[in-house]
Amino acid sequence: MADSELPDCDTPAAVLAFAQEQRAAVQRGEVLILEAALVWAAMHPEETVTDAEPAAGLVFGELAVPLAGEGTPLVAEFAPMGFGAALGMSTDAARALVGDALELAHRLPRIFKRVRAGEVLAWKARRIAQLTTTLPLDGAEFVDRQLAASVDKIGWAAIGRLVDRAKVMFDPEGAEQDRREAADGRRFDVHTREAAHDGVIHVEGVLDLADAIDLDTAIRQGAEELSALGSTESLDVRRSMAAGELARRQLAFDLHAEASDGAASVIKPRQVVIHVHLSDAAISRDEAGIAHVEETRSIVSTEQVRGWCANPDAAVVIKPVIDLDAHHHTDAYAIPARLTEQTRLAQLVCAFPWCERPARRCDTDHVTAHGSGGPTCSCNLAPLCRRHHRAKTHTGWTYDKTDAATFLWRSPHGLHLVKRCGETRLVTAHPPDE
Repeated sequence: MADSELPDCDTPAAVLAFAQEQRAAVQRGEVLILEAALVWAAMHPEETVTDAEPAAGLVFGELAVPLAGEGTPLVAEFAPMGFGAALGMSTDAARALVGDALELAHRLPRIFKRVRAGEVLAWKARRIAQLTTTLPLDGAEFVDRQLAASVDKIGWAAIGRLVDRAKVMFDPEGAEQDRREAADGRRFDVHTREAAHDGVIHVEGVLDLADAIDLDTAIRQGAEELSALGSTESLDVRRSMAAGELARRQLAFDLHAEASDGAASVIKPRQVVIHVHLSDAAISRDEAGIAHVEETRSIVSTEQVRGWCANPDAAVVIKPVIDLDAHHHTDAYAIPARLTEQTRLAQLVCAFPWCERPARRCDTDHVTAHGSGGPTCSCNLAPLCRRHHRAKTHTGWTYDKTDAATFLWRSPHGLHLVKRCGETRLVTAHPPDE
């Protein structure tokens, strides 16, 4: 057993006491982070934002935005970015943290008082805050008053019922709308981002009962057909195969409908496109290799790729190899398609720290603005999602591109961060004194 770094933990009682102390310190730290979020929000109020009126559907400049429920102060739109950068979290996570702190401080003060006293865990209070954000002010006050004394003992089911009751009592129109829109809670998720080398993924959904029965019947019949055709796989495997066959039949199905003039109109099947990257070695070798699926940022075996391509319904498009180290340049501001593709392949997600938005859903940004002399070339382009593109344009966030997949960012408050190949790290542990 390796030597322990725990101080004076040579007895079971000492180990337990030490663990309890550290847990208390962690919980206290979470409360203090909420306090820091409140101070940060107070440092970036609505008054610090210059007017930025939207025009033609576009927003120029920074806005003051609500991060919590009715009655909480507006906050400068880009303020959570700097807070999140210091804590190693994404902009969305930082916005949620600041919003939860505002919700607790301004709309759930009784619960927050107990959090500050160490009587209620910060994570539990934050989850309650997330439930009450959509309530009107008097509804949030009702929940705060009802839960304050027992929030540390009551379960989530009871909390949910109380929030639903507040919704009906204080926002009946909204409650009725929620009832009518309850069907929107239905979903069907195909977790392609969790694909592993074995090429299988998890699927789950919440369906209307009638739809679920029809789907189960179709899959059961498909599994029976596969068995009748000679498949020796287990029932579970045949059901999974039947789901794939059901999808391919739907994609290949041409729906003919008689138009008013008697002619048949055809609705073409929807295309499903995935980008699979294969090295020359993976293509030329006879043994199994690996391929990278861009949409899921996962790897699959080359045998799996061969199986996909062998399907008669698959349309395979082979694009020319793009050298990610090659330098391309144009004198124009507009970015050629090949240069955009090179930028997206070199950096698969938004170049902003801790942002995970896929590059194919991002803008292609001139790192040094074209109007300031920045060239349209491989060394001066990066994928930025619209939010972080706007922050870079309208606030003090700046960055440099040091190689094809490395970006050095500087926050308005002096933090330096590096994002390389999708991974972020702080270069400076603390911002400089101002």
